[in-house]
Amino acid sequence: MKRWQPAFPSSLFARPRWAPWLLAALCAATALAGAPAAAQNTVQGSMGGMRNFPDAALRGSLVITAASEAEINGRTVRMAPGMRLFSPQNTLVMMHTVVGKPFTVNYLIENSTGMLLTAWILTNAEAAEKRAGSDSVQRNFRFETDATPAR
Repeated sequence: MKRWQPAFPSSLFARPRWAPWLLAALCAATALAGAPAAAQNTVQGSMGGMRNFPDAALRGSLVITAASEAEINGRTVRMAPGMRLFSPQNTLVMMHTVVGKPFTVNYLIENSTGMLLTAWILTNAEAAEKRAGSDSVQRNFRFETDATPAR
């Protein structure tokens, strides 16, 4: 009776001697691949981390009041379904973690719906910069004293 023989010799399935070295080299390469990303975060923090905001962004005080509502400068506003809230480190903040907490923010209101679309929680340095906001006086008329004097 002839026994069955495997198509490949069993030595192919045995672990070669160089396997631990290969594993160590792959681990080192993986660890070094993440180094540039970590260096970028360090460089951004050391440069001040100033973010660029859209020109249409306004300044205000934001309080998340419910799952789909917020208050901006004391006025209730609905949040858009895709509303994003960014932390001072520019990471996304989950809305349920900040309910009821006031923040100084730059924000965007969606033109077509009037809903809050995006908000950035500001650092002290960013909050010190001047920016237009809903708290400034806006009117659709001018007084004679508002006009610049003629030369």
